[in-house]
Amino acid sequence: MRLDRFIAKQRTVSERSAREWIIAKRVAINGTPTRQHGEEVSRFDRITFDGRVLQPGTERLYFMLNKPKGILSATKDNQHTTVIDLLDHPDKTSLHLAGRLDRSSTGLMILTNDGSWSDRLTQPDSKVAKSYLVETDRPIPEEAVALFESGFEFPTEGITTRPAQLSLLGPCLARVVIHEGRYHQIKRMFHRINEIRLVSLHRESIGEIRLPDELAAGAYRALTSAERESIL
Repeated sequence: MRLDRFIAKQRTVSERSAREWIIAKRVAINGTPTRQHGEEVSRFDRITFDGRVLQPGTERLYFMLNKPKGILSATKDNQHTTVIDLLDHPDKTSLHLAGRLDRSSTGLMILTNDGSWSDRLTQPDSKVAKSYLVETDRPIPEEAVALFESGFEFPTEGITTRPAQLSLLGPCLARVVIHEGRYHQIKRMFHRINEIRLVSLHRESIGEIRLPDELAAGAYRALTSAERESIL
């Protein structure tokens, strides 16, 4: 919301009056007086008028979690344990998931209360690389590498998957890097190749945010400033 509109709403005055107050430097954002009446503000900003708090501001939260198998990628559920249930934080109910994993899948999950930031991870146009370690129920043929690179057509949905990188690490082990996140995408791509099924799927990284080896299953930690800024 524009700052002048915010002030007008909070003080029940016209936007013109609000602009005059802002130009007179009676308004401060996060402790700094401003004269930019068109500046965009959000619920994360602390806003004061003549020293009085109009909005205290909300802390921006960013966490990574190592999702164990059997945990539901949801904010709440009446029957199953969710990733939010694994967090011990007073404001965990304000968090949302920046991308999901199937209940049977494991690995890196990102949770935040910053919707603009998480959009950069989840919007298809962002093309953020996501890396997965997969194990299959039967050997993966070498021609699968080229098939993943060329993309798979799903006519009923009218889509073709973007080029993906498949690295064979063993007869039934591979690393997959995709730049989108369609419904059950990796499982469906493998199934198109001799009806291969996945035994396990583990997300290793999203963009430059990598799951540390020392972060145990079910554990979480706050993102570092470098990890947060890598998305921006």
